[in-house]
Amino acid sequence: MKSPRTKKTLSTEQAEELLETLAARFEKHPQRHPDIDWPAVRARLEAAPEKLRSLAEMERTGGEPDVVAHDTKTGEYVFVDCAPQSPKGRYSLCYDRAALDARKQHKPDGCATDLAASMGVELLSEEDYFALQKLGEFDTKTSSWLLTPPDIRKLGGAIFGDRRFGRVFIYHNGAESYYNGRGFRAALRV
Repeated sequence: MKSPRTKKTLSTEQAEELLETLAARFEKHPQRHPDIDWPAVRARLEAAPEKLRSLAEMERTGGEPDVVAHDTKTGEYVFVDCAPQSPKGRYSLCYDRAALDARKQHKPDGCATDLAASMGVELLSEEDYFALQKLGEFDTKTSSWLLTPPDIRKLGGAIFGDRRFGRVFIYHNGAESYYNGRGFRAALRV
């Protein structure tokens, strides 16, 4: 799953179309961002065209990004993939480059960390994932790779999360594993 990174910014038309999509999603889900005003978010986005490109990649791969937080210390708004299931455009990836390189046969198309880097986004941490799950029910049929702590990764593992039986679970797998129903959720600070 390679992400084309040919242009760092969107055309004026592409940017406007994306901003309209994001504004409509923002209005449809006010519970995700109480006390945040869209005009302030839009102004921040318009001042950072490279961030719009990252959001376009999140959208293109099925993430349905939306604002979920405002960092009052930095002024940044945090966008997270809010698609009900893990983004389809990011399925069947192992965790990272080391895991991909270690696979000798039946290699996946890529790895989550490389794709995230090419998109200009970060994988959600466990903390981010639990915060997202307070805003709705996500990954009820899929799972999502999460940013794995170095001590777990050093031992060959990687973590992922999902929601089953009314609860959020964090599990582990070998970092080289990949599944059709597992992608990754991303975060972007603007």
